[in-house]
Amino acid sequence: MKDQVFSVLQAIGRSFMLPVAILPIAGLLLGIGASFTNATTIQTYGLEGALGDGTLLHSLLTVMSSAGNVIFGNLPIIFAVGVAIGMAKQEKEVAALAAMISFFVMHASTNAVLKLSGQILPDGSIADSVLEGTIADVCGILSLQEGVFGGIIVGLGVAWLHNRYHKIVLPNALSFFGGSRFIPIVSTVVYMFVGIAMCFVWPVVQNGIFALGGLVTGTGYIGTLIFGIIKRALIPFGLHHVFYLPFWQTGVGGSMMIDGNLVQGGQNIFFAQLASPNVTHFSADATRYFSGEFIFMIFGLPGAALAMYRTAKPEKKKVAGGLLLSAALTSMLTGITEPIEFSFLFVAPLLFYVQVILAGAAYMIAHMLNIAVGLTFSGGLLDLFIFGILQGEDKTNWMYIIPVGVVYFFLYYFIFTFLIKKFDFKTPGREDDDTETKLFTKADVNARKAAAKGGDSDGAPVVDALSQTIARALGSKKNITAVDCCATRLRCSVADSSLVNDALLKATGAVGVIKKGTGVQVVYGPQVAVIKANLETYLETAPDVEAEEEAPMQAPEPQTITATEEAPEAAPANPENPAEKTYFNSPFTGELHPITDAPDEAFAGKMTGDGFFVYPTENTVYAPADGEVTFVFDTKHAIGMTTADGVEYLLHIGIDTVKLNGQGFTVFVEDGQEVKQGDKLMEFDDEFIKQNAPSDACLCIFTDMDAIPEVHTVTTGQVKALDKAVWF
Repeated sequence: MKDQVFSVLQAIGRSFMLPVAILPIAGLLLGIGASFTNATTIQTYGLEGALGDGTLLHSLLTVMSSAGNVIFGNLPIIFAVGVAIGMAKQEKEVAALAAMISFFVMHASTNAVLKLSGQILPDGSIADSVLEGTIADVCGILSLQEGVFGGIIVGLGVAWLHNRYHKIVLPNALSFFGGSRFIPIVSTVVYMFVGIAMCFVWPVVQNGIFALGGLVTGTGYIGTLIFGIIKRALIPFGLHHVFYLPFWQTGVGGSMMIDGNLVQGGQNIFFAQLASPNVTHFSADATRYFSGEFIFMIFGLPGAALAMYRTAKPEKKKVAGGLLLSAALTSMLTGITEPIEFSFLFVAPLLFYVQVILAGAAYMIAHMLNIAVGLTFSGGLLDLFIFGILQGEDKTNWMYIIPVGVVYFFLYYFIFTFLIKKFDFKTPGREDDDTETKLFTKADVNARKAAAKGGDSDGAPVVDALSQTIARALGSKKNITAVDCCATRLRCSVADSSLVNDALLKATGAVGVIKKGTGVQVVYGPQVAVIKANLETYLETAPDVEAEEEAPMQAPEPQTITATEEAPEAAPANPENPAEKTYFNSPFTGELHPITDAPDEAFAGKMTGDGFFVYPTENTVYAPADGEVTFVFDTKHAIGMTTADGVEYLLHIGIDTVKLNGQGFTVFVEDGQEVKQGDKLMEFDDEFIKQNAPSDACLCIFTDMDAIPEVHTVTTGQVKALDKAVWF
């Protein structure tokens, strides 16, 4: 149960990152725009001529301010859609649409109940008996002021409905509304009732939020210290987003009336004050949840990096110095601390405990000094410049950050130096001679946890043995430099191709392995897209070297038919009795050849199936028979088809055209579409393919090798689309 709760919280934290990722650009637009259109700032720096009212720059900056402000003003619906996308496991676009619809339905339902109860009057005004700020405009709808919490409630609920019902099968009469189409329908119904319920539930929840916020703010500087310690301590678990977001975006972080509007959440209060011309000093009570980050991100952690460099072995100082300098600059400029924090967390947890205490104290010190510098995402130099220096000392007290930061630099340096030497911690540059000097990441931490628990990084047992075996056959994760696929092949780049184990790859179900330099192509057939996706997921948390299994997976050696071998006899077909033959038409116009002449050894060796190919003289592909489109490859160069009689085949345009990323192809069909013989499937730019790919050969491959072991050409040479091409 503990692992399940942890896994769910981790997933929720990850889902928050999608909407949070928009905040930096919104903050920059609002910060720059509001700063340089503020009359006081313009007068202070003597910029009336360039930035005064009526100038072109003033107009542009006003637009920038409005563009940034609209994002902060609509964060609830952004979170509703973003969380739904983050938590949905498949067909995320459906979850996004359902979340947006549900958000509007919920607030419209709440609005209707508020009108019926007399809290919103017939003329659209709010009754005098309603507590100020509890009803607000939400995307044009007067509803309860739920803030980001309302969006999160929608996002999580819709994602749950989506994951549970997106494959639902309804009775035949209603089958059109089954599957993913059911999600917006059920979400609409559910959130109509949620909107009604919120009128009775939310006031109680709101009182609880204000009480919790009052508990934190009521404990003063000690509350700030506790907040900072908890936030930094949650970093290794990926749960810090779940913890700090309510303080940044909801009433838990406090509330304030600004220009007649009730604003909730520390970050929202700061940006509302930033946009207001009437604020003389930003609220340090609001910025207490992030102002301290500038102290340890710009000054403290670089001091830790210097300590690790100075204590590195002489022969490893050069390598360690380059890595640590890069990590320190990343922390200073962007506020991204993972490269430094996860390195000493991984090799010396005691250093991380010190970091947690010092960082928590930095939040408290900033609060005590009335430092009120805002940020969009993390406390780097860019945010300090825009939201501190540009706003002026009178509004922010940003200058206090420098002396405190200098003290923090030396604190980190001397404490880390002492502890590293005393306990001989293997920080970067102090590793054993046979260990590579590197900076660790969250993936390394998760992989170590997984190895210790015998499961994956979320606590679930490892079940993807296929991906593990493929990775080991390719020389391990450390040897794999890139993973991609085309319609039938897993395409990998490796550092050393001599480490690739062909036999083990074939044991995973591959029908062929092709190595060209550092490129490895593993032929799996049309299911390769799933294999590639699973392998990428596995590699995210896999160790650099996969452990050998006690009983390696075995599979019978697949039969590979090469161009020089005799193919097995096709039992059903009888050349003397045409009635027993099944004829298949050409989808292409051009010069037809047997598959054994294909300009690619995998296709010519029939590794993906028998068939034929055409050097095209026309640029259109037609459906050779009635049937269904089983898949259209993302890069548009290949289409999987199934005839009405159940014959599976693949249309593949050109050789290695997956690398064109869809350029030169126009597809007129989609997955699951029924087609008739002669329907146009695709057009392609033959000249572009000739110039940018090894060959423009258009292949038709029958992928079910058990059902169709051999294909015979009716004729060779010129053929027109829909002419009989082969029989089997």
